[in-house]
Amino acid sequence: MKLAWLRSLETCHQDCVWACTWLPASDKSAGLLLTGSLDETVKLWNPDDLSLVRTNTGHCLGVVSVAAHPSGRIAASASMDSFIRVFDVESNNTIATLEAPPSEVWQMQFDPRGTTLAVAGGSSASVKLWDTAEWKLVSTLSIPRPEGSKPSDKGNNKKFVLSVAWSPSGRQLACGSMDGSISVFDVQRAKFLHHLDGHTMPVRSLAYSPLDPRVLVSGSDDECIHMYDAEGKTLLTSMSGHSSWVLSVDVSPDGAAIASGSSDRTVKLWDPKMRAAVQTMTNHTDQVWGVKFEAVGGGARGSLLASVSDDKSISLYNYS
Repeated sequence: MKLAWLRSLETCHQDCVWACTWLPASDKSAGLLLTGSLDETVKLWNPDDLSLVRTNTGHCLGVVSVAAHPSGRIAASASMDSFIRVFDVESNNTIATLEAPPSEVWQMQFDPRGTTLAVAGGSSASVKLWDTAEWKLVSTLSIPRPEGSKPSDKGNNKKFVLSVAWSPSGRQLACGSMDGSISVFDVQRAKFLHHLDGHTMPVRSLAYSPLDPRVLVSGSDDECIHMYDAEGKTLLTSMSGHSSWVLSVDVSPDGAAIASGSSDRTVKLWDPKMRAAVQTMTNHTDQVWGVKFEAVGGGARGSLLASVSDDKSISLYNYS
């Protein structure tokens, strides 16, 4: 397994780039890279040459998260302006505007079927589920309080929810919190199942393996990357190698590798079987907020990895 640097684009935004995701190919367009920045815009890029396809405006504060609908026709952006904007990718027309109080939206992700948008609810210590047919709030999955704590205890702030990930089946949902805990929910029953422990600091990123619905990968400010059996509640592997916070993790389409982006300005490729990083990319000059593999059907190798950074740039790599 290895990464080969393909190309980078400096100053792709006017400010720090905090989010990226891949928009699947649709009947109207090829697959595109979506980025969100503190410059209040969302941009769509052609991965072949990193040429700009479209700039989407509509927020009045920085964009902290972007999500792509599996159809490839719809995307969503969340901003510090307290709104989630759902838009038609082709026309940039706003489809829905979802209200989300300040500091209550961090990451978000559409479920694999595209029927629900899950939003990490920040200080509400919950994950909000929005129905994509009518854009109504259909469920709030709240993290239970630790036993023995009173409602007035300040401890609930530690359950500030930063990250969210759907299992490949869409049956389960995991969220990562400020206190280092990961909570797993049964979505259909809207039921909290259990916590996954092991991290000691905020969990900023989560990703399920596309091939094994039980395997969940997490990245934390404690500089560690963990691999869990999310159903069996067991920590399978803990890996360290970054010299600062791990801000983003993703699992390769073949399920064999993990990519991570960190405050130490590097992108690393990890082999979970070796429990170690096998490659370090140093082309960014500031912290790396997002890493994302392009989904390739059938667990194939040979996909693209994108990374975005506070240095305002995008980098693309070939994973093989």
